[in-house]
Amino acid sequence: MRKLTNRLSAFLVLTIVMLFNFNTATACTRVVYQGPNGTIITARSMDWKGDIPANMWVFPRGMERDGLAGNNPVKWKSKYGSVITSSWNIASSDGMNEKGLVGNLLWLVESTYPEFQKTSGNQGLAISLWLQYALDNFASVAEAVAAFRKEEFVVVSSFVPGTEIFSTIHLSISDASGDNAILEYIKGKLVIHHGMEYVTMTNSPTFDEQLAINSYWKGIPGTIMLPGTNRAADRFVRASYYINAIPKTDNTRIAVAGAFSVIRNCSVPYGISSATEPNISSTQWRTVADHKNLVYYFENVLSPNVVWVEFSKLDFSEKAPVRMLSLENNENFSGECSINFKTSKPFQFAGI
Repeated sequence: MRKLTNRLSAFLVLTIVMLFNFNTATACTRVVYQGPNGTIITARSMDWKGDIPANMWVFPRGMERDGLAGNNPVKWKSKYGSVITSSWNIASSDGMNEKGLVGNLLWLVESTYPEFQKTSGNQGLAISLWLQYALDNFASVAEAVAAFRKEEFVVVSSFVPGTEIFSTIHLSISDASGDNAILEYIKGKLVIHHGMEYVTMTNSPTFDEQLAINSYWKGIPGTIMLPGTNRAADRFVRASYYINAIPKTDNTRIAVAGAFSVIRNCSVPYGISSATEPNISSTQWRTVADHKNLVYYFENVLSPNVVWVEFSKLDFSEKAPVRMLSLENNENFSGECSINFKTSKPFQFAGI
């Protein structure tokens, strides 16, 4: 009887925590499928209350970048080419480089960034470039984590241009070995969770609290009950359960389908919103990245088709042009679309 009482008490506490976070969480989900023989696939959903126009871009090696923050921005030249999905053509919000490193930006309302003065002389990196910096410079999660831990620059955030929405974001990275890292700025400090086991990420609460909530649900068989709401904590539990429950195979067709099925299960139906819960957001698009075969898939919920691009058909050399696949107007492409990318001037990242 005491065990049952304790379990019910724990459940009530958990429920209160999850309800609190329901009111503060913007929806997105990211999950990594780890199959046999190097079959690694990262899937994510992009959820937003309004339109968040997205285009796919091919960035070659050798691009000169500027961190666009303060009087002493970070500057670098891209070592690796990448395919990314932009948001509003002001930021790289998702993508994979030619070495199979994948990055995903997700919302985290609890994020607080270090204090930064534009005239301080400290090196700065605008948050719009955080993901792109990783794709441009690193081939593996371990390499990226080692560099980020040095904290040689400050990641600087600001309002989404033209809005009163302050950007509070955390970054996930995954690589072809199945390694993972979650990077968050909590109380002005960089917190990094690094390990093969960190295959799932959603929004609020902070990642350590997500892990604690998930550990509770591991004691309840997923075949009996799983939390089914759109809350970030519930989506974390479902994604964690299903990504381990689906068959592990090196059949790429099945593995990619499995990853898509999990991220769709954790998506928010289009048009869902609530006046009393303003942070509930519809899924706008989804991506799936095949690290092993270097194929990047994109699915717009307002289009009937999935499009993808095979890296073997792209030119990432330094002399190659930047190219774009326009998707922001719900263009109706289908299948492998490398031929549909058009030479384009690079978009301007949002600076601070």
